[in-house]
Formats: sequence, C-alpha cells, structure tokens
Amino acid sequence: MQKNKGFTLIELLVVIAIIGILASVVLASLSSARQKGADAKIQAQLSNMRAQAELYYNSQTPASYGTANTTAGSCTEAGTIFTDANGLLNLLEGVANPTCNSIGTAWAVSAPLVSDATQFFCVDSIGTAETGTKVANATTGLCEVPTP
Repeated sequence: MQKNKGFTLIELLVVIAIIGILASVVLASLSSARQKGADAKIQAQLSNMRAQAELYYNSQTPASYGTANTTAGSCTEAGTIFTDANGLLNLLEGVANPTCNSIGTAWAVSAPLVSDATQFFCVDSIGTAETGTKVANATTGLCEVPTP
C-alpha cells in the first residue's frame, strides 16, 4: 500500500483556527494603538500652539490674543488668535471638537481625547499642558485644573 504524504483535514483546521485566534488578538491591540496615536496627535497639535500663540501675540499692535468664549467644536470667534491665519487657525484644523477661550492677555484650548472622551488635553498661555476637564473659566482664559 502506498502512503500519501501530507496533512490531514483535522490538522489543517487546527492550524487555521490558531491563525484566526492570533489575528483577532493582533487586531484588538491595533485598535488600542490607533487610539493612543490619535491622543498623541491631539497633544502634539495643542502643545505646538503655545509657541505659535506667543509669536502671534508679539506681532499684534497692541499685543492681544483677542476675546473669544466658544463652545466645543466652535473656535470661530472673529478677530481672535483662533481665526487668524497667523494665529492658531491651521493648528486647530487637525483637532476634533476643540474648546477655545481667550481674553486680551490669556488664552486656552482643550480637546477631548480619542481613547477617553471624558478626558481633555488642555494648553494655555501660562504653560499649562495637561489632561483633565474642559476649559471652563472663560473669564480668565486659562485651563481649569482638575482637583485631586
């Protein structure tokens, strides 16, 4: 009797099942990595705003950020740092649902994180750059620091 060399149907099904399980684990971890990457993008965009805001402030006569009190996703207050092409307009285009507040001498921007929509990354004119709650203090134009 001649023996056929090869794999049995059961062996092939076991290998295919193992490959399927490994693929599902890899795809699940890729989703988490994408969210972390999106969060890093938001943090980088907002952090870059600090240097650009100072250049804008120093180029204005008289020096001012303008006055803006906006809601989430609407940083469109005319005559402010948020709508001027030399201000933060280009940096805001890559951020989803930002909240922008400014008074003449201070500004703050926050945006929700992709990985946790209840957390926001916030930057302002005094150097704050941290995760917490939305910009809530429209009268000071600064980030609201969460209490521990």
